[in-house]
Amino acid sequence: MSEGIITASYVGATILFILALGGLSNQETSRRGNLFGMIGMAVALIATISSVTANLGILIAGLLIGSTIGIILAKRVQMTQMPELVAMLHSLVGLAAVLVGFANFMDPGRLQHFSGIELTIHDVETYLGILIGAITLSGSVIAFGKLSGKIGGNPLLLPARHWLNLGLLLSSIWFCVEFVEQSAAGSGTVPLLIMTGIALLFGIHMVMAIGGADMPVVVSMLNSYSGWAASATGFMLNNDLLIVTGALVGSSGAILSYIMCRAMNRKFLSVIAGGFGTTSGGASSGEEQQGEVIALEAPEVASLLLEAKEVMIIPGYGMAVAQAQHIVYEITKTLRAKKVNVRFGIHPVAGRMPGHMNVLLAEAKVPYDIVFEMDEINDDFPKVDVSIIIGANDIVNPSAQTDPNSPIAGMPVMECWKGKTTIVLKRGMATGYAGVQNPLFYKENTRMLFGDARASLDEVFKNL
Repeated sequence: MSEGIITASYVGATILFILALGGLSNQETSRRGNLFGMIGMAVALIATISSVTANLGILIAGLLIGSTIGIILAKRVQMTQMPELVAMLHSLVGLAAVLVGFANFMDPGRLQHFSGIELTIHDVETYLGILIGAITLSGSVIAFGKLSGKIGGNPLLLPARHWLNLGLLLSSIWFCVEFVEQSAAGSGTVPLLIMTGIALLFGIHMVMAIGGADMPVVVSMLNSYSGWAASATGFMLNNDLLIVTGALVGSSGAILSYIMCRAMNRKFLSVIAGGFGTTSGGASSGEEQQGEVIALEAPEVASLLLEAKEVMIIPGYGMAVAQAQHIVYEITKTLRAKKVNVRFGIHPVAGRMPGHMNVLLAEAKVPYDIVFEMDEINDDFPKVDVSIIIGANDIVNPSAQTDPNSPIAGMPVMECWKGKTTIVLKRGMATGYAGVQNPLFYKENTRMLFGDARASLDEVFKNL
């Protein structure tokens, strides 16, 4: 394939990726956006493969191995495991950036192709690609561990942790200077290896210091890092498509992280600094006297739903764990057939990754027009007869508004307690991912339905 056709293919793929991002910004166009992204990636792969003239056997073997792994993951991974899968995919992007960077540095023809200021710029590109890639790699592995429960959700708060981060940053800058100077003389391996170790350590410490309630922000942040790592790799390889695609991913991930931080009334730097969700499940200040909870059985819940005119369903990670989205849709259809207005309220950080609940509801074929963001429906709760909280905790915690000492103080939440009746589905009285007690459970108009969410909702559906 000629150079002109390859360039045109890259431009076409870039346009398709931009259209994909535009499509994914809206539920109604998300399927089309996914299709654009798939076509764009296929075009990019075909154009790139056609430009390779040597080692085609190795390339085809790699494609077959990667495709096989992708197909197996797509078939086996449950929707509840999507946050962990996304985190691991980010780590693979980081690993690729590190490996490509080292391969690029060890290229014997590097000093022949570059000299003077061009060599310096190329070395800085290589250094940054490995640095960002290593941070993304180790940070994503830790995020996977936290999301999967293999690592505790509480933040690791080391003494003088901010000074430690500053020291790691200054060390990275110092070794960058050393690497550039030594690279011009034909060496530089030692400072590059040391920096890689520092970057891996920084990624581990950065994510370990972030509490469980901030993990959705961490996922989008690592998504941004993976994009910048890919973009730096594009500069290393002089590949325009990789530069543009990485910049699209990096900038969109950064924007999403900002939006989510704003939705949580958090500053991005404070999330990176860590310390959110430092409690381990004890009551925060002002919550010592909790009171008693009122438990209901499935027939009573069904009766309340049938008597209601306005029902609001607020899903959380517990719905994903129980895989209850399909029975939720069956209940929704039944109630709507009985002229009950059922709507869904989605908090920006519900679940453990951005858009987690939206994806689950779309999988269950819940109509897009009854799914609303928090800002769209929070003012409607005084008119709601029954609010159903399915496995959510921190996003419906009134202490965010009433307790200035709470770890989630100031975080916007779904104000379901302003409605007539709130029904909370939980397995028990454990705290949420942020480790904060929830006074909602003890309010006079709150009722608890204990048990597995899917089993409980099955019983409610039978009674309906």
